[in-house]
Order: sequence, then C-alpha cells, then structure tokens
Amino acid sequence: MPTYEFLNSETGEEFERLMSISAREDYLKENPHIVPVISAPTIVSGVSTSNSRQGKVPDGFKEVLSKVAEAHPTSTVADRYGKKSIKDVKTRQIVKKHVDKLTKS
Repeated sequence: MPTYEFLNSETGEEFERLMSISAREDYLKENPHIVPVISAPTIVSGVSTSNSRQGKVPDGFKEVLSKVAEAHPTSTVADRYGKKSIKDVKTRQIVKKHVDKLTKS
C-alpha cells in the first residue's frame, strides 16, 4: 500500500498515512478539512544484485541463478551461472559460429 501525505487545513499540520487508494478516497470524503499534499514520487532507477563490499553476487542468490540456468540452458544466465560440460561449451561455440555466419549473409 502507498503512503500518502495530507495537510490538516484547520491546524496546518502535515502528516503521512499508509492506506489503499479506496481508503484514501473515503478518508478525504469523511474529513473535508484534510487535503492531499502533492509531492514528487520516489523513483528507483535500478537495483543491484551485487554485494558492494565484495563486488560479487551473494551465494544464496547464486543458487537461485543456477536453478534458472538449468531451466533455461540457452539463456545468458546459463552462460554465466550454469553448469557447463566441455561438450556443451564446444557445441554452443559451433552453433554460435554458424548463426553468426548466417546472419552476416
């Protein structure tokens, strides 16, 4: 649920409340002296999965990524975190070589 900012027009007090959109509408109808305060939304530009101290992915998350890699063996995640046999690596190299040849033509 989102947090909304309100202003009590009688006292001048600003406060926040955590409520659903429908509850906010009901609250404003029941309290005409309360007005919503318009503010800029908080924007998250990105989320990092790396541990800032060590610069690598946490071990628990590596396990999750390896399961994703098993389910999707041709994905980028599989290339990075999946278990690879020599046969699989060589097969992927040959397939990539031929795909690159065909797409250049």
